Amino acid sequence: MNIEDLRDYCLEKPGATESFPFGEDTLVFKVGEKIFLLTGLNEQSFNVKCDPEKAIELREKYTEITPGYHMNKKHWNTVRTDGFLTDKQIKEMIDHSYEIVLNSLPKQVRTAIFGAK
Repeated sequence: MNIEDLRDYCLEKPGATESFPFGEDTLVFKVGEKIFLLTGLNEQSFNVKCDPEKAIELREKYTEITPGYHMNKKHWNTVRTDGFLTDKQIKEMIDHSYEIVLNSLPKQVRTAIFGAK
Protein backbone atom coordinates (compact mmCIF):
# COMPACT_ATOMS: atom_id res chain seq x y z
CA MET A 1 0.00 0.00 0.00
CA ASN A 2 1.50 3.34 -0.99
CA ILE A 3 1.16 6.63 0.89
CA GLU A 4 -1.65 7.92 -1.35
CA ASP A 5 -3.74 4.77 -0.82
CA LEU A 6 -3.01 4.86 2.91
CA ARG A 7 -4.12 8.51 3.09
CA ASP A 8 -7.29 7.89 1.09
CA TYR A 9 -8.23 4.90 3.25
CA CYS A 10 -7.70 6.79 6.52
CA LEU A 11 -9.71 9.79 5.34
CA GLU A 12 -12.66 7.54 4.40
CA LYS A 13 -13.18 6.92 8.11
CA PRO A 14 -15.98 9.01 9.69
CA GLY A 15 -14.55 11.99 11.55
CA ALA A 16 -10.98 11.36 10.39
CA THR A 17 -8.71 14.36 9.93
CA GLU A 18 -5.12 14.73 8.80
CA SER A 19 -2.46 17.12 10.08
CA PHE A 20 1.28 17.64 10.45
CA PRO A 21 1.70 18.40 14.20
CA PHE A 22 5.22 16.90 14.33
CA GLY A 23 6.64 18.64 11.27
CA GLU A 24 6.16 18.63 7.54
CA ASP A 25 7.41 15.05 7.08
CA THR A 26 5.08 13.27 9.54
CA LEU A 27 1.48 12.79 8.49
CA VAL A 28 -0.94 12.18 11.37
CA PHE A 29 -4.51 10.91 11.21
CA LYS A 30 -6.88 11.57 14.09
CA VAL A 31 -10.46 10.95 15.08
CA GLY A 32 -11.89 13.18 17.80
CA GLU A 33 -8.47 14.84 18.14
CA LYS A 34 -6.80 11.53 19.07
CA ILE A 35 -4.20 9.87 16.86
CA PHE A 36 -5.03 6.54 15.24
CA LEU A 37 -2.21 6.45 12.64
CA LEU A 38 0.97 8.30 11.89
CA THR A 39 3.54 7.89 9.15
CA GLY A 40 6.56 9.57 7.68
CA LEU A 41 5.91 10.83 4.17
CA ASN A 42 9.11 9.17 2.95
CA GLU A 43 8.73 5.97 4.98
CA GLN A 44 7.44 2.56 4.02
CA SER A 45 5.86 2.06 7.43
CA PHE A 46 3.28 3.53 9.76
CA ASN A 47 2.31 3.35 13.43
CA VAL A 48 -1.12 2.18 14.57
CA LYS A 49 -2.71 1.62 17.95
CA CYS A 50 -3.38 -2.01 18.87
CA ASP A 51 -4.87 -4.05 21.70
CA PRO A 52 -1.83 -5.17 23.76
CA GLU A 53 -2.51 -8.91 23.46
CA LYS A 54 -3.22 -8.64 19.74
CA ALA A 55 -0.07 -6.52 19.31
CA ILE A 56 2.09 -9.32 20.69
CA GLU A 57 0.32 -11.90 18.53
CA LEU A 58 0.85 -9.85 15.36
CA ARG A 59 4.51 -9.20 16.15
CA GLU A 60 5.13 -12.92 16.64
CA LYS A 61 3.33 -13.80 13.41
CA TYR A 62 4.67 -11.14 11.01
CA THR A 63 8.22 -9.84 10.67
CA GLU A 64 6.78 -6.61 9.20
CA ILE A 65 5.20 -5.72 12.55
CA THR A 66 7.33 -4.46 15.43
CA PRO A 67 6.72 -2.48 18.64
CA GLY A 68 5.74 1.11 17.87
CA TYR A 69 8.74 3.24 16.95
CA HIS A 70 8.86 6.29 19.27
CA MET A 71 5.51 5.19 20.74
CA ASN A 72 4.22 3.26 23.76
CA LYS A 73 5.45 -0.24 22.86
CA LYS A 74 2.54 -1.89 24.65
CA HIS A 75 -0.20 -0.11 22.69
CA TRP A 76 1.36 0.76 19.33
CA ASN A 77 2.79 -1.24 16.43
CA THR A 78 4.97 -0.14 13.56
CA VAL A 79 3.85 -1.82 10.34
CA ARG A 80 6.16 -2.03 7.32
CA THR A 81 4.38 -1.89 3.97
CA ASP A 82 7.32 -3.19 1.91
CA GLY A 83 6.95 -6.82 2.99
CA PHE A 84 4.45 -9.58 2.48
CA LEU A 85 1.41 -8.08 4.22
CA THR A 86 -1.60 -7.72 1.95
CA ASP A 87 -3.60 -4.54 1.58
CA LYS A 88 -6.45 -6.35 3.33
CA GLN A 89 -4.25 -7.12 6.36
CA ILE A 90 -2.98 -3.55 6.45
CA LYS A 91 -6.53 -2.17 6.27
CA GLU A 92 -7.60 -4.48 9.11
CA MET A 93 -4.83 -3.02 11.31
CA ILE A 94 -5.89 0.52 10.41
CA ASP A 95 -9.53 -0.36 11.15
CA HIS A 96 -8.54 -1.86 14.51
CA SER A 97 -6.59 1.25 15.50
CA TYR A 98 -9.42 3.57 14.42
CA GLU A 99 -11.97 1.52 16.41
CA ILE A 100 -9.82 1.53 19.57
CA VAL A 101 -9.45 5.30 19.43
CA LEU A 102 -13.07 5.90 18.45
CA ASN A 103 -14.34 3.74 21.31
CA SER A 104 -12.15 5.64 23.78
CA LEU A 105 -13.82 8.96 22.89
CA PRO A 106 -16.57 10.45 25.04
CA LYS A 107 -20.08 9.58 23.90
CA GLN A 108 -20.83 13.18 22.93
CA VAL A 109 -17.82 13.22 20.58
CA ARG A 110 -18.87 9.92 18.97
CA THR A 111 -22.41 11.28 18.61
CA ALA A 112 -21.04 14.41 16.92
CA ILE A 113 -19.14 12.21 14.44
CA PHE A 114 -21.98 9.82 13.64
CA GLY A 115 -25.07 11.78 14.64
CA ALA A 116 -27.77 10.54 16.98
CA LYS A 117 -28.84 6.95 16.42
